[in-house]
Amino acid sequence: MLNSTLPKQVRAHAFISGKVQGVGYRYSTMNAAKNLGLNGWVRNLADNRVEAVFEGVTEVVEEMIRWCHGGPTNAIVKDVQVEYSEVEGLQGFEIVS
Repeated sequence: MLNSTLPKQVRAHAFISGKVQGVGYRYSTMNAAKNLGLNGWVRNLADNRVEAVFEGVTEVVEEMIRWCHGGPTNAIVKDVQVEYSEVEGLQGFEIVS
């Protein structure tokens, strides 16, 4: 029997631009996501953006997206673009290349 009161799960695919490479953004993102209990991954892109995928309860994913707008201390975030889709069932959170 399905429990309709289970929180909705969502997948957010984020692209973060600004001064987000060389400032510990990926490691801080991984730590924040793990602390929130989210699954997914984060990586640097060749165009100096950071790309991340977060899977989890909608409200928690939204909290993580808000975090991305600030990032770690030395980051200067100019823009965060997010696309939402169905969860793929990722396990854990890691930095990928």
